[in-house]
Amino acid sequence: MEIKDQIIRAKAYLMFAPPGSTSRLVKELKLRIKEMEQIVGEANKDSDLPRSALQKMKHMEASLSKANRAYPHCHLMASKLRAMNYNAEEQVRTQLAQVSYLVHLAARTTSKGLHCLSMRLTAEYFALRPEERKFPNENRIDDPELYHYAVFSDNVLACAVVVNSTVSTAKEPEKLVFHVVTNSLNFPAISMWFIFNPPGQATLHIQNIDKFKWMSKYSGFKKQNFSDPRYNSELNYLRFYLPDIFPALNKIVLFDHDMVIQQDLSDLWNVKMKEKVNGAVGTCQEGDTSFYRINTLINFSDPFIAERFDDNACTWAFGMNLFDLKQWRRLDLTGVYHKYLEMGSERPLWNAGSLPIGWLTFYNKTMVLDGRWHVHGLGYNSGIDRNKIERAAVIHYDGIRKPWLDIAMGRYKGYWTKFINYDHPILQQCNVHE
Repeated sequence: MEIKDQIIRAKAYLMFAPPGSTSRLVKELKLRIKEMEQIVGEANKDSDLPRSALQKMKHMEASLSKANRAYPHCHLMASKLRAMNYNAEEQVRTQLAQVSYLVHLAARTTSKGLHCLSMRLTAEYFALRPEERKFPNENRIDDPELYHYAVFSDNVLACAVVVNSTVSTAKEPEKLVFHVVTNSLNFPAISMWFIFNPPGQATLHIQNIDKFKWMSKYSGFKKQNFSDPRYNSELNYLRFYLPDIFPALNKIVLFDHDMVIQQDLSDLWNVKMKEKVNGAVGTCQEGDTSFYRINTLINFSDPFIAERFDDNACTWAFGMNLFDLKQWRRLDLTGVYHKYLEMGSERPLWNAGSLPIGWLTFYNKTMVLDGRWHVHGLGYNSGIDRNKIERAAVIHYDGIRKPWLDIAMGRYKGYWTKFINYDHPILQQCNVHE
């Protein structure tokens, strides 16, 4: 806006005046600056400017012409403007760093409402008799003819949305089996939520990671520690042990817990995997550039990596993945994963997180699905086309701005909140709302 340029120039001229100067020109420039700042402060766009704005701009230009004659040294003016610009940029950088810190802090903090919900549900769970804690249809848990979905989570409401949205869009909900895996701390609360809110005709199976006996054979499971707390959860790495968690199953779909399912997924189970293990949406589709290629998070300066992988290879997204567990077992991909895990503990092969080591483990073993199956980025990208979101079978709030947090992006939040009944008494008591 031209007005802002005039204000900057006027302030620069004032810096040439002697300290404490009360000359007529100094007073005039200060008055013009005050007038123009008042105009700008009341307007969000040019059309919001008052009718008097044009006349005041003419007055400011006249005052600037006087200042130009009084202070004709152009090189000094340029120097002052550069100094002002540098200071402004430093202030912006500082503010952006503060915003980033606060956003990341908010992403790692459990709200009072969610904490209250977890505590209330836990208390209710332990008030039940053991026989009241069981879910129906236990005979369906290992039935390979049904559609099995796994969610690894420590978040009650996130699990609720995944289950609710999948059931509500399914043509045959009686064929759905949900396997929710959590930890000891959250097992009672998540269990109690679904005792209060059973998933209709679908089957529910909730497991506690701390009860998995098979873990003892994997000494490396506890070694997956990173400085960033987002990557430290054991639940984040269970995805590499799916054949051990579900020994009776041949196929399973793994959901991240920050998902919403918008369409029936039965056709997903008919995808021809062509001896691949992982069915996933690619991240180099529709004009995506090098940001989504394998070399963005993997260290290709290491000879082992450079000799075995194409640094220009396109990647795929975790979040909604169809896994052929029979083929996984045949290729012993959990063993492959552990080989890379051990190597990565000795030297830097990839950035933190499960995604890059997943790219290595399932390299050349991934069937790329049509992009409409899974649209991601709703937790960090504010520019996703709404039509693309609404056509997608599954949408993913990957990133730190999760839909259950106050820092969620408002334009996307409604897709998630519509699957939570905020009138539920326990949500009302804990002041959990949209």
